[in-house]
Amino acid sequence: MRKNVIVLLTRQLWQDAFRSKVMLVASVLMLLLLLFSSYSGWENYHDQNFSRDEIQHEVQESWENNPDKHPHRMAHYGSFAFRLKHVLSVFDLGMENFVGNAVFLEAHKQNTVNFSEASMSTGLLRFGEVSLAMLLKVIVPLLIFYLGFATIARERENGTLKLLIGQGIKRKEIVFGKWLGLWSLSLLFLGAIFLVLLFFVLVESHDAMHSDSIFRYLVLLCAYLMFFGILSAITILVSAFSASAKGALVKLLGIWLLFVVIVPKSLQAVGFYLYPTPSKIEMETAVEHDLVQIGDSHDPNDPHFKAMKDSVLRVHNVEKVEDLPFNYGGFVMSKGEAMSTKVYLKHQENLYKVYGKQNNVERISAFVNPYTAIKNLSMAFSGTDFQSFLHFKDKAETYRFTLAQEMNQLQMDLIPNKGKAGPNTISSDYWKEFPPFEYHFLSIADVFKNEVISLLALMLWGVLSVFALLRLSTNLKAI
Repeated sequence: MRKNVIVLLTRQLWQDAFRSKVMLVASVLMLLLLLFSSYSGWENYHDQNFSRDEIQHEVQESWENNPDKHPHRMAHYGSFAFRLKHVLSVFDLGMENFVGNAVFLEAHKQNTVNFSEASMSTGLLRFGEVSLAMLLKVIVPLLIFYLGFATIARERENGTLKLLIGQGIKRKEIVFGKWLGLWSLSLLFLGAIFLVLLFFVLVESHDAMHSDSIFRYLVLLCAYLMFFGILSAITILVSAFSASAKGALVKLLGIWLLFVVIVPKSLQAVGFYLYPTPSKIEMETAVEHDLVQIGDSHDPNDPHFKAMKDSVLRVHNVEKVEDLPFNYGGFVMSKGEAMSTKVYLKHQENLYKVYGKQNNVERISAFVNPYTAIKNLSMAFSGTDFQSFLHFKDKAETYRFTLAQEMNQLQMDLIPNKGKAGPNTISSDYWKEFPPFEYHFLSIADVFKNEVISLLALMLWGVLSVFALLRLSTNLKAI
């Protein structure tokens, strides 16, 4: 292939595009949407993180300022964990507005993550918000299809394609020249959005997460470069195999509807139908049933914990709990906490498996729908996907369990058994020694591991696109 010919054909496609008023209107609308989504995304990110970080500090201060107390009372006093937003959530909101951002942490109980934006907003939020990623995933693909539907079909209709081939221009040069022109045209929109995003990343990323944010940014950039190359190839192929430009436009609009609207929504419904999840009431009932089976650590007459007491007394060769070398109440609370947490985690793991099966129905569809692949990758590397939310929830639960067990251990070590002389409270200095909740985002390695299907699907689409263009270049019909 001759590079100068390919560049010439690319330049011609650019000239044709910019002669059209559609390109001017599209550029103005994209600029307005870019400004709006950048401002709203940045304001939301900054305000939400500032508020959550401030409240998290207030929660820690409230915890540390408690007076001398019995440690078990502090375990029930509890704490809060707030989920901070990743800087790349400015780019892709993902599930950010539909999952909670705060959870109350207390002994013997796992609470749900509450206060999602959707739960406190009007139903209009469920139609989606304008974000930078939405422009690239929904609007720009439509522009690519519109700007490229006539690239080959109209030239065949006008007889120009026959003239080009007759003048010695190879079919491969025509195909790849048109493809390169359309793909490079789409990069104007991609470049503008990612320049704005780079500014946000450089301004907001701190030393601890700077390299992480830059790496995520580069992965997103490469993924969207490939995605637009795939869409440009699909456009050229449809245009080449269509009898008329009008027919090519209709087909491409149908493909856009299938990729963006029909297939994702249908597969979500199919996933829920194949793998239904229990309702909140059913879930809580099942958990409560299992908790009843293991016994109540607060009830001294509970058969399970009464047997445990007898066993502990035999091991330490004493007759009464007052003679044990540790506080028996703290010991029982510690064992009860471990057993109840095991029950909660078992049901939670089963629920996660169902969610995973539901999500996999759509995730596997990335091999037939590139939009699914880019959507999952975009959310995952922006820290706004469901796995990122589950990661926060797991870290909050680990903190809750550690807090409860630390209070139980303090009771065992520092509070005397009933009937023995000694203080029933401990110094508030112990509250200050317990570290505050700090959340660290999902590691890059884990994100890659979670999205291996989407990565493979996108790369496969890229390889198939190049192969299809090569086949087209040998079979392109001039008439």
